[in-house]
Amino acid sequence: MDDNFESWPSGIKRTKPREKMIDVLKNVEKPLSAAEIFTEVQKDIKNVALSTVYRSLELFVKKGTVTKLAIINNELAVYELNRSQHNHYAVCLGCREIFPLKFCPMEKILPDMVDDGFKVVGHNLEIYGYCEECINK
Repeated sequence: MDDNFESWPSGIKRTKPREKMIDVLKNVEKPLSAAEIFTEVQKDIKNVALSTVYRSLELFVKKGTVTKLAIINNELAVYELNRSQHNHYAVCLGCREIFPLKFCPMEKILPDMVDDGFKVVGHNLEIYGYCEECINK
């Protein structure tokens, strides 16, 4: 398995579809929707159901193996393997393409908040706009 991926989560039965889902998430650079994960799993496992993918993803989220990101005002849920790091993304409102940010924009703000006596324990950041391709349409 991936160097940044912990062992199989306890309490979750190991099945071929679930193994393939983890494999798919290990080999992508950006979060995927359940439908995108389903499409990739179905390439190798023809009889898998979309509902199985959704249920398995929720199990993985509950165990902390997978992170669920609800973006665009909770209209789109995407999933990524929890690699014990956080990432931020910009989302195109036209085509829904997700673009990973190379840094955390909050890193410049958080020290000031600590200095003001506020203890930050987490954050979410959503950036929306239009990709170059959608702008040129």
